[in-house]
Formats: sequence, C-alpha cells, structure tokens
Amino acid sequence: MTHSASALTRAGLTNTHVHEFVAEWSRVLTPDHIEVISSDDDARLLSEALADGEILEAGHGRYLAHSHPKDTARSEERTVVSTHDPADTGVYNNWRHAEEVRPQQVERMSGAMTGKTMYVVPYLMAPPGSPLQRWAVGVELTDNRVVVLQMLRMARVGVQYLNDLVDPAFFVRAVHATGDLDALGQGTAEDQRLFATIADRREILHFGSAYGGNALLGKIAHGLRQGSYDGWASGRFMGEQFMLIGIRDKETGRVYHVCGGMPSASGKTNLAMMLPPAALGERYEVDFYGDDIVWLRVDENDGRVYGMNPEYGTFGVAKDTNWESNPNAMHAVAEGTGTLFVNVAHHEDTHELWWEGKTPDYPEDVTGWRDWRNERIDERPAERRRSGEDADLWSQKNSRFTARLSVVPNIAEDYERPEGVPIDAIIFGGRCRDREPLIRAITDLAEGVYDGLTLGAEATFAAEGTEGRLRYDPMSMRPFMAFPEGAYAQHWLNVLSQAKHQPIFAHVNWFQRDGEDGHFLWPGYGENLRALLWLIDLKEGRAQGRQTPVGIVPLPEELNLEGFEGSREDLDQLLEVDLDRWSQEIALREEHLGQFEGLPEEIWQAHRRVSAAVAEAREATTGSQD
Repeated sequence: MTHSASALTRAGLTNTHVHEFVAEWSRVLTPDHIEVISSDDDARLLSEALADGEILEAGHGRYLAHSHPKDTARSEERTVVSTHDPADTGVYNNWRHAEEVRPQQVERMSGAMTGKTMYVVPYLMAPPGSPLQRWAVGVELTDNRVVVLQMLRMARVGVQYLNDLVDPAFFVRAVHATGDLDALGQGTAEDQRLFATIADRREILHFGSAYGGNALLGKIAHGLRQGSYDGWASGRFMGEQFMLIGIRDKETGRVYHVCGGMPSASGKTNLAMMLPPAALGERYEVDFYGDDIVWLRVDENDGRVYGMNPEYGTFGVAKDTNWESNPNAMHAVAEGTGTLFVNVAHHEDTHELWWEGKTPDYPEDVTGWRDWRNERIDERPAERRRSGEDADLWSQKNSRFTARLSVVPNIAEDYERPEGVPIDAIIFGGRCRDREPLIRAITDLAEGVYDGLTLGAEATFAAEGTEGRLRYDPMSMRPFMAFPEGAYAQHWLNVLSQAKHQPIFAHVNWFQRDGEDGHFLWPGYGENLRALLWLIDLKEGRAQGRQTPVGIVPLPEELNLEGFEGSREDLDQLLEVDLDRWSQEIALREEHLGQFEGLPEEIWQAHRRVSAAVAEAREATTGSQD
C-alpha cells in the first residue's frame, strides 16, 4: 500500500478515484506527510496552529492570522480559465489552452510540498441532498493549515461526501500549493503565480498564494468558475456571485426571497445581513442565506426558480464593518464564534481587534497595538501612527474574516434546505454616484438579463490598475467568468425561460450623491429594505409605480416610509431618471456589449427597446422645454 493510500484508508476514505488523484499529486508535490481532514479536526488544528505561531488568539474562541505582505488579495491578471476548446475564449475569462496550462502548473508545483504536510480536504459545496449535489463535491489538496481552517468554515468537510457517489470519478480535483512567497516575483514580468481552473477536466490548480480568494478552492474557483461552467455544460443551473436573503412578513407569515449581484464595494454583504429599520422591525425580518454565491435552477415540478448558497460560511471584508453598517456581522465575528480574521490590527495584551471603519477614529492610546504586518504601532514615527494614509493603515484594506453561517444572528432557519428556496426577485446594483435611481424594476426577462449584462460599478483594488474608474461588471461576474459572454447570456435566457413563475428583476443604487455638495441621497444600510418591500409590492400587484424608459420606479407614496428620517427632497431626486445621463449611458452600453461574440438577438432587441425609449422621452422633454 502506498503512503497516500495508507493515509486515506486510515481516515475511512474508500473512493478509489480519490486515492488515484491523491497518489498522482503526491508524486508531483512530494509531501513529507499526508493528513485527511474532517470537520471534527477543527479544534485540534486550531491548537496546533496556535502552538506553531501560525495564528494568534484574539480573545476567547476567535483567531487572527497574518498573510505575507505580497499576498493580500486576488490577482485577476494571474487567474485563468482553461479548456481544450479555443471557442471557449471570452472577453473576461482569461482563457488559455489546457494543453499549455496543465504542464506548466505541474512543473511549478513539482516538489512544492517537500518538507510539508499535504492536507486532503474532501468537501461539499451544497446542502446535503441538494438536486445539484452531483456538481458540488470536491477534494482540495493544500499545504497550508490556515487554509484548511478557513475551508472548515466555508465548506462542509468529511470523507462521507466522497465515499458514496453515484459516479465515484465525478468530483472536482483541486490542488493548492503556496510556493515560496518571497521568491515568486509578484507583480513583475517574472511573476510565477498562476491560478487555473481547467474547467472541462473539472480540475483546479492554484500555485503561488495562501490568500483566501486564491487558496480556498471550494469557494471562488469551484463555487463560481467551475460551478458556472458546470451549469452551462449541463444546461441545468447557473452559478453566480450573488447574495441571497429572505424578507419575512411576520404579519402574513409569507417569506419573499431576493438574490442579486453587486460588484466589490457595492454593499452586498451589508444588504444580506441588514437589520430592518426600527420602525419596521416589528413586522419584518431579513433572513440571511449567503452573501457571495448562489446557484440557480428551475424546478421541473413546480416551475419556479430556486436559489441555493453552496457555501457553509462567509468570507467578509473587515474594513468599514461596524455596529452601524452591519450589526449582524459584528455579532458573527465576536469572541466565541470561532471566526478567523486575516490581516487586521490586534492588541497584544487585551487581544482586542481593530480595523479601519470599526470605529470613527483610531484608538487614542497606541501602546500594545500591532498592525496587520504584526509590527508595533508605537514604534512608528508619531505622524504615522494614526494618519490614515494607505502606507500607515493598521489593517490591510482587504483584511477579511471567515465565519460559519451558523454564527450569523439572522441566519435563515432553512439555510440548509436541500432544494434551496424559491426566488421572487433578482436584483443588480453597483456603486454609482449618478445615472441610477434608488430602484427601477424590470418585468421583461430579456431586459432583465440585459440589465445584468450592463451592470456598472466603481472599481476596486482587486482589479489591478483600475482603481477609481468606472467599469462594467456583467452580473458582477466579470472576475469569475468561465465561458464566453454571448453563451453566458444565452444560458441565462435558456434556464430562466423554463420557469413558469418568473422572478421580477430590479436595479438598485444606494450610493447616489447630490450633484452640488456630494452628500449621499439615501441613508442606506437597513433603510434599503424599504426599496425591496416596494419591489415585492409591485410584483404582487399592490403597487404600480411610474413607467420610465429604463424601468418602473416607485411613486413616493408607494414606499413604506414609516419612521423614515431621510430628506423628502433627496428622495424625490432619487426617484428621477436623468435622461441626458442615460443617453450617454446607452452609447457606452452598446460599445460594451459589442465586445461579446454571439450575444443573443434577444439582448440586442432589449438594448434597442431601451435605447429608443430613452431617445423618445428625451426628445419629448426637450420639445416641451422649447
């Protein structure tokens, strides 16, 4: 019996195809030890990681890790989707041929685990018994114990998910090797990192990082890139970077489910975990299902669209998370939750944690505080201790927390419902200071898909070289596209057209600013529920709204404004459509969509309808002013 087979057999892993996979990569990676992981190993691994200095205690039952200074975010430039068919090339998927990529990755990874332990993590990215479970099973091999601890929070882990497969060979084979982070040439012409999803082999090979987005292979690589590709290849489902919530009317007992895509820094996690405004809290509750990934399918029995969060945890951004913006997240990351932070500041005596935006200002007394590099704040020059400049930040601006769904206070009681939950509305929303009203509803399928394809938001540092610019981010999937955009749009139309009960679409914008003084026109956070309640009322026929060239917007009196303390003048401005700005936008959208080969004619027809409506309304408005 081989070294790898012995370790797998002792752990009770009987799937011979898993044995073959681990044996193959053991020969490539040459680890000193092999260890199979189950969910029961968490406490032991935490203890070992603490003893070895890989993590620190951050109070009782909460932990902190530090990443390499050159390894703090996803790298879109170094992330590729690979297949054996050049026709799979898209604008955004960084396609490369599998015959080129796989040998390169094998070469990069050769001997990468010498002197290390290879952790074998069998996982499931779905509630057990899900109709999509076939596509949700995988095995990750990794050399990083902190990555294992994060996977134990983000996925269901155990050999039982691999032992009794209908097709024992059908699982995602995922390999992660950290590499020598001091010698990879990150960001240079000699950059050795590469994060590859070989989608038609259902194989994920990531080399050169221990950061969550690059190393937790069940999450983005499987849950989004591979999941999206599998959904397309099977014709059965869609894998999207969406949040998923339930809005529960305690008076009627009805729960409405809303999912949607929002690019980075557009409020997706805060929306998913929001608390209703105080005045509405007696009647409504918001149930959290997930804030990052949703798999969507149409049930062949009842004809409804169902959504399911494949993740078992949340991988949230710490920056600006506070008791005002997201009180549920603050509870979820408290002591005793088992939450694992990365790259926030900590106090070496009190074990308190701090990050930019947690409180309005930095702690007054810097004694005992260490920054995300684990360096003492009080050893800095005085002017750099609390300056707020990028170089002086206490926490890295992409600092994260990994927490199990079960510790989120507003977690839905049925979050592990195998079939998922029926979807009533699909929303899109990017951070835009103009153009977009508070909410505009869309009742036509093709126009809803068109709207998602033309979603735009201000860029973030994850997209290298584009900070501060606006860019399009179709369905919020731009960094995660796995197949061509034209086929992607057609897949959306194909799947959702099967539904007898269509969800309503909407575009939301919590970030519109006043054109004169720049203040936000909408309070945001829990107040966002008011816009979603109107959308539900519109779908149920309790509201009619006002038709505009770009969708239906609320009449002010249709919004539930009980206890609303915002400005009525600002609200009126939020519900207006700037036709001049939209006329410019239509031209930009046409250029954007023109990049995509094979875009369905239904999408172009939707574009022409919206374009004609904007032009007609603008002409009528101009004419009335003459």
